[in-house]
Amino acid sequence: MKFINVGFGNMVAAERVVALASPDSAPIKRLIQDSKDDGRAIDVTCGRRTRAVIITDSEHVILSAVQTETIANRLENNGGDEDTDEEAED
Repeated sequence: MKFINVGFGNMVAAERVVALASPDSAPIKRLIQDSKDDGRAIDVTCGRRTRAVIITDSEHVILSAVQTETIANRLENNGGDEDTDEEAED
């Protein structure tokens, strides 16, 4: 099983990822709120701004402080050991 780093030492199984989205649109904001209400939201931002929303096949919604493009690159490479300079940005 391959895992990808989604920020601050947190990992997600690459096979379980269905979609990556930016948290800026209204439908994604509703999805986040609904998942929080249902207990399906996993916040791994460590208090930082949410920059990516990861949707899994189990309908869990993972909120990450790492850019969507960075996570997509990690999924393509099936790794998670790239430099994490973007995590330090506010």
